[in-house]
Amino acid sequence: MSNPALATCILVCAAALSFATGAQTRGELLYSTHCIACHTTQVHWREQKLATDWRSLQAQVARWQAVGALGWSDQDISEVTGYLNERFYGFPPRSDAPVVLMPASDELR
Repeated sequence: MSNPALATCILVCAAALSFATGAQTRGELLYSTHCIACHTTQVHWREQKLATDWRSLQAQVARWQAVGALGWSDQDISEVTGYLNERFYGFPPRSDAPVVLMPASDELR
């Protein structure tokens, strides 16, 4: 391989790697698009947080997406739960935890 071809190959590979490592997950995209307007990072670090394990974190994600009438699928809820857990909480993930969709009550609207 000639030097110009090798240089081109290296540049293409470097660009592909930087794109892959900079890509956001679906959970992060959903959270940053729909949730970040109301939730600062402090909501995840506060003393009296409502999420105390994987299941309660998933229930909170399901609850607030219902309040916001976002219409997320179970997979979307799991993706956002996974992102939040990885970014803020560090709970052991539960693959068998069912998604609990809670209807929004009138006082939350």
